[in-house]
Amino acid sequence: MDRKESLLDRSECMSLLCIKASYHWSFIKFCLNIPLILTNSILCIMNSLSDNKIDLKIPNVVVNSISVLMMAINNNLKSAEKMELFKNLSNSYLLLTHEIEGHDPDTMDREKINIFQEKYDSLISQCSFEEIPIKIKQEVANQFEQQNKTLPVQLNGGSIIKRRSPKTIKLSSDIGISV
Repeated sequence: MDRKESLLDRSECMSLLCIKASYHWSFIKFCLNIPLILTNSILCIMNSLSDNKIDLKIPNVVVNSISVLMMAINNNLKSAEKMELFKNLSNSYLLLTHEIEGHDPDTMDREKINIFQEKYDSLISQCSFEEIPIKIKQEVANQFEQQNKTLPVQLNGGSIIKRRSPKTIKLSSDIGISV
């Protein structure tokens, strides 16, 4: 039962972590698309002006280059793909959580837990933790630690997350100061 509860906690944690990462990348995608929409609208308006008295070559080139720059940044970050990846992973972890919860504890044997563990491991291998901001990792890890739930290895200190803990500095053998 301990393995089942541990796996259930880790699946719930990963579902939350992935959905928050999906929200993060969705916001970045939105922020990058707004300037792109604006520059394309400006280009459309500028190109529709056919007055020979106004020379629009330089402004047209500037706005067009801004538009191309925004598209290049968007393509390099691949925010839409990352958003979809994390959304799909979150759904998969949620399904795994429901599947584990749906099994009768009396009929849960070692083989069934091993099957669930293999599904979990398969999903973990698809998750690119380097694409999840440290702030989100810390937030989810702290939330689950406060509830005394099991964390995935990537969040329980086995990764680059550093948690702030009070350190005691010894000034003398009798005095300690917390920082």
